[in-house]
Amino acid sequence: MTSGNEICRMDAGTLASKVRAKELSPVEVINASIERMDKLEPLLHAFCTPGPEQARAAARQLEADIMAGKDPGVLAGVPVSIKDLVCTKDLPTVSGSNVYKGFCGGVDDVVVERLRDAGAIIIGKTNVPEFGYSGVGHNPVFETTRNPWNLQRTPGGSSAGAGAAVASGMGPFAIGSDGGGSVRIPASFSGIVGIKASMGRVPLWPGTKDETMPGVSSWESLECIGPMSRTVADSALMLSVISGPDMRDRRTLPKAEFDWMECLQGDLKGLRVAYSADWGYAAVDPEVREVVGNAVKVFESELGCTIEEENPGWEDPYEAFWGLVAAETDLVGMRKLVDQHAHHMTPHLVDFLNTPWTAEQLTSAVMARKGVANKAAEFMSNYDLLLTPTLAVPPFALHIQGVEKIDGQIVPPFQWLAFTFPFNMTGQPAASVPAGFTKDGLPVGLQIVGRHLDDPAVIRACANFEMARPWADKWPELLGDMGL
Repeated sequence: MTSGNEICRMDAGTLASKVRAKELSPVEVINASIERMDKLEPLLHAFCTPGPEQARAAARQLEADIMAGKDPGVLAGVPVSIKDLVCTKDLPTVSGSNVYKGFCGGVDDVVVERLRDAGAIIIGKTNVPEFGYSGVGHNPVFETTRNPWNLQRTPGGSSAGAGAAVASGMGPFAIGSDGGGSVRIPASFSGIVGIKASMGRVPLWPGTKDETMPGVSSWESLECIGPMSRTVADSALMLSVISGPDMRDRRTLPKAEFDWMECLQGDLKGLRVAYSADWGYAAVDPEVREVVGNAVKVFESELGCTIEEENPGWEDPYEAFWGLVAAETDLVGMRKLVDQHAHHMTPHLVDFLNTPWTAEQLTSAVMARKGVANKAAEFMSNYDLLLTPTLAVPPFALHIQGVEKIDGQIVPPFQWLAFTFPFNMTGQPAASVPAGFTKDGLPVGLQIVGRHLDDPAVIRACANFEMARPWADKWPELLGDMGL
């Protein structure tokens, strides 16, 4: 008989295959996942709203369907968590805010619809900072999410709970969303895979804005929903289910001309790859620089690429990025929320919303984005891939927005995100994969970026690096200490 721990260490593809073959019951799988959640949640707080009753009911129904000879789907019985900015019809979408405590809109986001249709089972909603306006995992409503590799460190955000849940084996993969790095950030800090596909590959509907949720808005031209997983294959598997056009999202691309799972095949021999350690202007922690530098060498010494150290040449678009966020925020509605609820909202969010943005600042942000996109296109015309650190620092302490000193330099609190948000501005595909660990055993991520719409190259590069430097057998010591 397969133990619960064995089940929780399986990847999604293996779980689904065993459920379809009737080697594992979906009820058995979900019970194993929930039992692990019960043990770990008092320490990690990955889930703001667990859904054990709904998950067990869905597992029983799926088991009945299988016994009746029905097709259980490509994700048959696989546990999946959903970030608490993504709507679910049967679980609240609180968005880390007291304003929406207990709110349930009664509708599934399109990616949730697709996961359910494929046989996946929702095990709960994962924790986020308030409305997702941060790269960490604390908010005014729920307990702070902690990093499984070190409980005194953040797992990153805004898909904070998703990162902690996957890293600790509460589910093989999770839905995150990425408006400035929020899939790749917790992937890096949590030692897992996170993929932001090309803008438009995965539909976004309804997001966190509809007539039932006044005041809250998605970052429409920046945000991408994407997978977080322990293996590259599982992220590709999820993308094969959740990607593709939907009439409710006017920005979705036509059906991909490639097969996501076939992207895992093939080598990288002969590819020309750029490596930027710091953009030419960003402060980077020396240990991060060393770990990522060693990972980059693998692409040349073992994977057959030609590596060139080069920077795209854009000026730091930090201010422009926040201008775009402001432009895609419902400032009228959100400022009304601030007027009523500021005393129990996150202070940096209140400050951001109260900023007296000018029309010139917002239009300048749009122009700056065009400049970054043009620079990126020109740069990538000479390279097949671009490698960078995912983040400028290793995981840091809880309850701060970011470190203010990196490699001896005083920096703004969000400067540690220098490598992620430019690719929300350009829309290029970008992924974070585990590059290694610091001397203190903290995960460090490598960011792999592709040309416009070249998701296959990113998936293939991730898969090749994973084969060269496998990480799926590395688990946080916490799990061993707890007999998991």
